[in-house]
Amino acid sequence: MKMRAGYSIFILLVSLTLFGIVDVCIAGKLSYKFYKRTCPRAEQIVKEIIQNRTQSNPSLGARLIRMQFHDCFVRGCDASVLLDTVNNSTAEKEAIPNSSLSGFDVIDDIKTAIERVCPKVVSCADILALAARDAVSAPVNNPLLATPFHHQQVFRLIYSFEILLLQFSKPLWDVQLGRRDGMVSLATETNGNLPSPFANFTSLIQLFNRKGLDVNDLVVLSGAHTIGVAHCATFSSRLYNFTGKGDADPSLDPTYAEALRKQCPNPASPTITVEMDPKSSLSFDNHYYDILLQKKGLFVSDAALLTNRNSNKIVTRLQRSRSSFFPAFAKSVKKMGAIEVLTGNAGEIRQNCRVVNP
Repeated sequence: MKMRAGYSIFILLVSLTLFGIVDVCIAGKLSYKFYKRTCPRAEQIVKEIIQNRTQSNPSLGARLIRMQFHDCFVRGCDASVLLDTVNNSTAEKEAIPNSSLSGFDVIDDIKTAIERVCPKVVSCADILALAARDAVSAPVNNPLLATPFHHQQVFRLIYSFEILLLQFSKPLWDVQLGRRDGMVSLATETNGNLPSPFANFTSLIQLFNRKGLDVNDLVVLSGAHTIGVAHCATFSSRLYNFTGKGDADPSLDPTYAEALRKQCPNPASPTITVEMDPKSSLSFDNHYYDILLQKKGLFVSDAALLTNRNSNKIVTRLQRSRSSFFPAFAKSVKKMGAIEVLTGNAGEIRQNCRVVNP
């Protein structure tokens, strides 16, 4: 009888959980309502600060989504990229691939605000995931909307309004929560864990597969290159003496290569940056796939997506249907946000995102 009663209770709990009557967060799992009882204002605090900061810094979305990507690919999504160097242990953020990361001050501000309301509850890893989502979703200052336009610009103008309305209405993806913060950050661990802008398709897919991601995730997440800028050094090798004959990368549109050479003299200046998605670097949309098929992808790793049959098909599909890009990105960024997460009693909830708790 005791066994039958225990079994019945188990079945009841499973049923209630499935139907959402009981909000259960099993150890090792993430939840959309993780802070519903412990810090119900957490997401609103993040949203308010991000909306305020993006008004003066419309490129914040590109900065924070890149920061989250770099965090998740090294040790998983544990906010290790936020930790400062301690003593002789050089932290991830000091590694060369992370030297251009920015936006740490925004995460600090959010953490400070949340700690005032819910001390020792919300992890820095979750704050980064929410901040990246909200910054990308925030309305941007699209220069096209503020300038006179000709008839040929009408379609692009209408498209921009559609994107802005979408960004105004709701977040572009939901974020599962419940991550905990790591306590180790080593610059040496970025080696082999962050995709290089010089990588070919084989290197890229092998790395993504190791992180539990597939070719679709590779192509979809690369679509984040539709916002933000890149330093000349990350692609200038494509412009000068690419094959040893003084020529440009043949996979790069010649006219575009010439335009890039005018912006990036040789040798590359560490202070000059170029839009990754020309004329659309502040709008989160599927325009990246347009330029990719025009052979105007900035990095070797961008052009690499056209060298594989499967990835090429995905690029074409996403280019043809802008409405399919957003749900595809939501699905892939959710998978990325769950890479090797610390949950339950693992890790800690940092009180200061830059240092481990004393």
